[in-house]
Amino acid sequence: MKSLFLFITSIALIACAPPQAKSSTGGNQLGPIATQFKSNGNQLIHAAMTDTAGFERLTELCDTFGPRFSGSENLEKSIDWILEEMKSDGLDNVHGEDVMVPKWVRGNESAQMVAPYQKKLAMLGLGGSIATPANGITADVMVVSSYDDLEARASEAKGKIVLFNVPFTNYGQTVQYRSGGAIAAAKASAVASLIRSVGPFSMNTPHTGNSRYEEGVKKIPHAAITVEDAAMIARMYERGDKVTIQLNMEARTEPDALSRNVVAEIKGSEFPDEVIVLGGHIDSWDVGQGAMDDGGGCVAAWQAVKLMKDLGIRPKRTVRVVLWTNEENGLRGGNAYRDAHMDELKDHILAMESDAGVFKPQGFGFSGSDEAFKMLQDIGTLLYPIESGIITKGGGGADIGPIMREGVPGMGLRVEGSKYFWYHHTDADTMDKLDRDEFNRCVATLAVMAYVVADMDERLPR
Repeated sequence: MKSLFLFITSIALIACAPPQAKSSTGGNQLGPIATQFKSNGNQLIHAAMTDTAGFERLTELCDTFGPRFSGSENLEKSIDWILEEMKSDGLDNVHGEDVMVPKWVRGNESAQMVAPYQKKLAMLGLGGSIATPANGITADVMVVSSYDDLEARASEAKGKIVLFNVPFTNYGQTVQYRSGGAIAAAKASAVASLIRSVGPFSMNTPHTGNSRYEEGVKKIPHAAITVEDAAMIARMYERGDKVTIQLNMEARTEPDALSRNVVAEIKGSEFPDEVIVLGGHIDSWDVGQGAMDDGGGCVAAWQAVKLMKDLGIRPKRTVRVVLWTNEENGLRGGNAYRDAHMDELKDHILAMESDAGVFKPQGFGFSGSDEAFKMLQDIGTLLYPIESGIITKGGGGADIGPIMREGVPGMGLRVEGSKYFWYHHTDADTMDKLDRDEFNRCVATLAVMAYVVADMDERLPR
């Protein structure tokens, strides 16, 4: 957005807004802090809600560079492009900060059911997995429903491919089979492990993500198959059918590669050393476009800061957008930011992260002092016209986690994410899953919260 918007225009937008959310204190009344910042807050909301440039920029990022996996040329080219675009936006202190990141390469891979009949299986190797031998692995399948089930029947697993057929309940509960399944299967003398993809919905779309090994435990290949195929194989197995799979994987881990966190700012007018950080992670998995996870979060935070710049709003404190690298398979970017800015963290007022998809925003989850929580609830009343002002206790994010552990208050953008895990870490994480209006609401929500915290007379207390 390259033009300034008049306050009277923003009032017209708010008058046409959807029904307002109710505050925890009752009604739609602005809090005392929010009242002070009503004019600029409304300008930011209007600018965000009528903007087209941000969503177009996200589309260009995803369509031009595609998946942006750590160690890949795609990621580094996208970072180069972002740095140039941020400079053209006129943001302050635009630069990259070097980070060494892991480099796992998928290579060619395939899975084929060879008994009871021939069927190609859609699959994705899991991050960090080793390769199969050059001629692959062909073995009978043992289906288990949990770690406990595997442990109880461990004697049956020797020489088998273990399939963890675990239906999705929630991500935290189900993802443990992706991260640790190879370890458990190897301890039972399996030759490879497969998981039912970690998601509640599939259209033959396997899900990838990081996995791990344990020192002293043999490494075995580890991959995901689709919800549909896992359920089919489980049914066959339960009937007593012999199921045999041939698995071929060329996965390898190469030496660490150089990447960068991306940093840009609006320098504070009175307290430039005091910083509000907001951002997302620019890397993605090596499938899909990384539109939802987390290109949308990156561009929404970037656009929030750009709109302040376009509107001539320079708050008292510095507002810094950070696009972290290597969230997906290492968290090296978040840790590197903490290490590079350790001496400044005492003056990091608030860290904000958007990494749940840019669907319709609801508000923020916050981790910090009770006093700060009440102030943020007050600020949230500015966002009731777009139904994104509810502040709840408990929140943060993976990339801001390292600085939160050093005492920086943190908050994560909460969205209506009922379909997030339909597409998460799959080839289906593409631009068509996103809606411009919902994206713009995320931009508005991030912009208003960051601006007010940065411009208050009182520093947000820890």
